[in-house]
Amino acid sequence: MLEFKSVRLEIPEGGNLIAGQSHFIKTAEDLYEAIVNTNPNIRFGIAFNEASGPCLTRVEGNDDELKACAARNAAAIGAGHTFVIVLTHGFPINVLGRIKEVPEVVSLFCATANPVEVIVAESEQGRGVIGVIDGFSPKGAETEADAAARHSFLRKIGYKR
Repeated sequence: MLEFKSVRLEIPEGGNLIAGQSHFIKTAEDLYEAIVNTNPNIRFGIAFNEASGPCLTRVEGNDDELKACAARNAAAIGAGHTFVIVLTHGFPINVLGRIKEVPEVVSLFCATANPVEVIVAESEQGRGVIGVIDGFSPKGAETEADAAARHSFLRKIGYKR
């Protein structure tokens, strides 16, 4: 029998969250190195759920509150070989390239500041992530004014010239 659950994740005020799947015990340490070597000013916490052996949630990071938040999120998901990164003082776009290069990373589910729910399937063996609900449904198509606002915003925050 398979049961489906929706797990709402916690994102710190002004922060972002990255969730994904990986496959090896050194994931947490390698993700730590990828992030801190990309931007040492980003504050972050990482939690990785093991899927064999002691099946522990491994935690790394450079901010105790964010480490605790990541651990709560990973525990709530409860699926082996999943990881959660919560970060502040930076954006996922600053570190996603490096995270994708970490050899243990299999896939990314989301990178967001929006409210996010993880859809989990649970069987007798354990849990697995089916997908995520990231933010809200579209309310319509972009107008010329909306496009101009988007272009302006990206230049204001320094991502476009």
